Amino acid sequence: MSGIRVPGTGPIVGHTSDHSCRLWIRAGDPDDDGADLASERRTIGVLAVLGKRPAAKKNWSQIATPPAYYFRLHREFDRTGTFNLGVDVGLGGVGKAYPLDPDTDYEVRMGTLTIDDPNADDESIDDSTLMARLPAPEAWVDDLRALPETKAAAVFRTFPEDNSIADQLSFIVGSCRYPGLLWKVKQADRIFGPVRDEAGRSRKGATPRFVLMVGDQIYADMFNRLIPIGLADTFEEFQDRYLTAFGSPNMRQLLRSIPTYMILDDHEIEDNWTQDRFNDGSKRFVFNVAMNAYMSYQWIHGPRNFGRRLHYSFDCGHYPFFVLDTRTQRFMDDVEEGLSDNHLLGRPSLDPDEPNQLDRLLAWLKVQQGSAGNAPKFIVSSSVFVPNPMSAREGTSVKRKEKSDSWPAFPGTRRAILDCIVDDGIQNVVFVSGDIHCSTVAQMAFSGAGGVKDLRAFSVVSSAFYWPFPFADGEPSDYVHDSRATDQQDTFELSSGTKMDYKAWNFTQEDNFCRIDIDKGKAQMTVTAFDTKGRVVERENAQGNAHQLVAKLKLAPW
Repeated sequence: MSGIRVPGTGPIVGHTSDHSCRLWIRAGDPDDDGADLASERRTIGVLAVLGKRPAAKKNWSQIATPPAYYFRLHREFDRTGTFNLGVDVGLGGVGKAYPLDPDTDYEVRMGTLTIDDPNADDESIDDSTLMARLPAPEAWVDDLRALPETKAAAVFRTFPEDNSIADQLSFIVGSCRYPGLLWKVKQADRIFGPVRDEAGRSRKGATPRFVLMVGDQIYADMFNRLIPIGLADTFEEFQDRYLTAFGSPNMRQLLRSIPTYMILDDHEIEDNWTQDRFNDGSKRFVFNVAMNAYMSYQWIHGPRNFGRRLHYSFDCGHYPFFVLDTRTQRFMDDVEEGLSDNHLLGRPSLDPDEPNQLDRLLAWLKVQQGSAGNAPKFIVSSSVFVPNPMSAREGTSVKRKEKSDSWPAFPGTRRAILDCIVDDGIQNVVFVSGDIHCSTVAQMAFSGAGGVKDLRAFSVVSSAFYWPFPFADGEPSDYVHDSRATDQQDTFELSSGTKMDYKAWNFTQEDNFCRIDIDKGKAQMTVTAFDTKGRVVERENAQGNAHQLVAKLKLAPW
């Protein structure tokens, strides 16, 4: 048995609630060779809670007898693993869960332990047997305390008590971190320093509670899926993408200091991925290795509340979020005469006892309107709900819409969601997206019978963290700004005859992230875009007049 080592990658602060926090690390065993993990070595995670600080206090309190736990780092998950602090009892089920208080800061120190494993690869040791070979986890507290903070410490704040709607909510959103080439690798990491600074900054009494990374956290295909250079098609290559991205200095410090929620988009697999590529045997292999890597590095530290499905939901301060998987459930059957066979959130369910992702989303919307009233309801979609590309507006060809790789190619899915919003009076729905290498905000408007004009719905797009080619992708003029304008017509008709239009503004192609602030008293959502130096992005018109990209959106009161 060796001494305690720092995690090879991590810690990552994952899904958090008012009473729990899921913490992730990956072991870095010196005998491993890339994806070839030493079969004679078994790695165990070790964790200790060293300090706490209630939100109302400035000073930390050191815990006199720090609780400590072991947890598994399985080889089949690339030596990654999580411990759900506040819920899990530790290896072998012999401990007690450490109770976490709402709205409280905690400092946790994490490390890895390596032990010899004489068993064959296809044999497994149960937790109780493994625990019997180890000293009590508290024996490692001093060793954990001695590990360097920048490599082993996780610091997080639990969410507010989930018994009422908070007066304020702030969070950060971003997407699309191109890895950079040669000397530009540092530039790909640069923005995460300012993201971390903003994550700790109070504005008007509110501090961000979490970060949403809404797709393309890695680029498995650095150039294009049709270009073999830089194209990941083995587990070792996917592993390398994650270790490089999550191990870069600024990114690593961000991930250990605030809860971060992730969802995939196409570049976690390959450009413009749809399920239809399963018909190609080679693509099935790529998908399998991509998903093994994704589940080990992103999915595993998320909520996981729909079994092994990739979509999930969570609440913060009683504000609800539903994070969609718009990639692995995407079907485009290429029937030439229409788009009715295209499904963005899975094929239609054939049995009410077998709900698909869309069924769960619609049910969730209705439940949230009933329980939280008009409080904002956030739908996270890596693909942009609105605005549409100019080339894929309503009335354009099937081919152009499918080429858009976004919601225009899936009108049935879009219509089902908008029908639910209108028919069930779902108020203050906010779509949060990335993908297009151009940030913007948009407000939807409904016209038709009844009180549909009083419904509020919005879209916030934040992209990209790093994209060095703005001249090649994301031009604002490529997207509809006003769907009612004669030269931009893009009105979308619902089943009832109600029509949805939208206006979009505050476009920017600068590398950026956005901060979203919700103020219940003002019934207002503020969206602020920040650049790679942490400054509010400014846009200058042709006359040289500049204004900051800060959007203040009026919500329906709740």
